[in-house]
Amino acid sequence: MILASRSPRRHQLLRMLGLDFDILPAKIEENLDQTMIPSKLVCKLAIRKAKYIADKKPVSQVIVAADTIVVHQGSIFGQPADISQAKQMLRTLSDSEHHVYTGVAFVRTDQSGIISDKTDFFERTKVTFGSLTDHEIEAYTKSNSPLDKAGAYGIQDDWGAVFVSRIDGDFYNVVGLPIHKFYLHLKHFAPELLSNKYLQDVQTD
Repeated sequence: MILASRSPRRHQLLRMLGLDFDILPAKIEENLDQTMIPSKLVCKLAIRKAKYIADKKPVSQVIVAADTIVVHQGSIFGQPADISQAKQMLRTLSDSEHHVYTGVAFVRTDQSGIISDKTDFFERTKVTFGSLTDHEIEAYTKSNSPLDKAGAYGIQDDWGAVFVSRIDGDFYNVVGLPIHKFYLHLKHFAPELLSNKYLQDVQTD
């Protein structure tokens, strides 16, 4: 399996599942079209990433790609471009609700490196922020941690977790990969990859 992502959080989640994979980040321009339905946007971006790697002609591989965005009152946030934008995102999210969308794409290449099968899905999670002070935002953004995270915060292994007062849905979706849906789709798309000691007895329906 090839993971088309440089995200250390996604790397960690796949390792947690005992999956073997190579890392080959996709280099695409992530244009966040504010007019698109968020669920369609994240799936479109995930598919583009997977196809980018498939075009490199890896032979007989399963390619996994993902994209995460934050949606607040109709506005779509990706990763902040700089500290100033990160601060603005956090001020906007303060004391309000937003939704985190992650799109995931699976692509299979055949022995010629041609795409032979593909599928995609998305997950949505509602997150509620407490009220953030300017001092808290300033302190958090000084770490530069928000710069590689959609919505300018992390919910795991990160001080940004203290901002979250409530979560409704899949926690791991906010981390960057909805583990439950990922497992269900992988079980049908590429059951041969589920070969670690926990999953040797898994049978597809």
